[in-house]
Amino acid sequence: MRKMLKKLPTLASVTAAAALVMGATAAHAQDKTITLCWAAWDPANALVELSKDFTAKSGVKMKFEFVPWPNFADRMLNELNSKGKLCDLMIGDSQWIGGAAESGHYVKLNDFFAKEGIKMTDFAPATVTGYAEWPKNTPNYWALPAMADAVGWTYRKDWFAKPELRAEFKKKHNRELAAPKTWTEFKQVSEFFQGRMVDGKKVYGAYIFTERGSEGITMGVTNVLYPMGFKYQDPKKPYAMDGFVNSADSVKALEFYKSLYKGSTAPGMTNAYMGEGLDAFKSGQVAMQMNWFAFFPGLNKDPNVGGDKIGFFANPSDKGKGVQLGGQGISVVSYSPNKNEALQYIKWFASPDVQKKWQAVGGSSAHKAVLNDPGYAKSAPYAQAFLDSMGMVVDFWAEPTYAQLMLAMQKRVHDYVVADKGSAKEALDTLVVDWKKVFKDDGKLK
Repeated sequence: MRKMLKKLPTLASVTAAAALVMGATAAHAQDKTITLCWAAWDPANALVELSKDFTAKSGVKMKFEFVPWPNFADRMLNELNSKGKLCDLMIGDSQWIGGAAESGHYVKLNDFFAKEGIKMTDFAPATVTGYAEWPKNTPNYWALPAMADAVGWTYRKDWFAKPELRAEFKKKHNRELAAPKTWTEFKQVSEFFQGRMVDGKKVYGAYIFTERGSEGITMGVTNVLYPMGFKYQDPKKPYAMDGFVNSADSVKALEFYKSLYKGSTAPGMTNAYMGEGLDAFKSGQVAMQMNWFAFFPGLNKDPNVGGDKIGFFANPSDKGKGVQLGGQGISVVSYSPNKNEALQYIKWFASPDVQKKWQAVGGSSAHKAVLNDPGYAKSAPYAQAFLDSMGMVVDFWAEPTYAQLMLAMQKRVHDYVVADKGSAKEALDTLVVDWKKVFKDDGKLK
């Protein structure tokens, strides 16, 4: 779940705040209130409850500014770009890191982490790279991993268990009707359910992301592109995209996503993302649904489709493995007048005991003390699929210019998949041209 960040002129990184004294007196703390900004959803509500422990321990009071997902990026990025002082702490999307670091929006946390003994090796590597680092794959940290997430799948376990459907599917495909492990299997299952009558209602095979305006179709199509061989650039030559973005495998993957859209989805899903997927699954329209793991605890408890009726699986593999990374890190806003107290919160939140409670109350911890616990995989019906997913996540560009990069991909992919414009090869060839222009304008390419 990522939105757009405008690039501003680079400001000096704010590292002095990391050296602030953490031990504020209790009397002084009673006068302090800090504001944490995030999106409005169930994990944010869980964080409100968790943060009561921080106030009890530190004396620092907490306020929260939560904005619905459709408006979250515009609201919070405008706040950062205007150097506003509303937010002391920001749980911002992973792709904001490059722009926020280079524009001076976030406090660099290296010195603070070293002083307080906070080790990034204690967190899942993919989340450190995705949520905290800029430049990527360097030990420069601008956030602490806060909400681990990735794209996953739900399916109607009760439908898959119907004897008559199982018998028909096995006769047709010579295998059991089960959660798909490959994209070939996925297509077989989705087409099997497409237009079928189940429990007296016409249903459809699958729900996939198609939204064009922000990030939706990109966050969807990449789950087919990655395991089929797509790469953003030559691993040995940064920003060299020819033959990687538009490789033969990438073209086939994009064609495959379109075939799913045309042959396995409900009508009218031309501009649909997270909310529409939840609605489609909860209303019993689809056999399988693409969405973020962050929504799965709520779905598992849903009175109509949860419990014994729902199952979960990780993104199908093909030539290789891959799934779209989601999630966010928590950062200290450099314009905050309360950096000392905000850093106290980071220190508190980073502790293993708090991370375990964060997981228990409805968050999604990236801390190894949680993920590597022997009981984690069986702690929830979606836990093993989540662990599998976090071992194969890939993220979109986190460049300061990622907004332009995202908009280009949104247009090219949506035009081909939904609007039937041109071929898959033309879409990806043109995307390479678009991205080269962005990087040339940014000085990354000559």
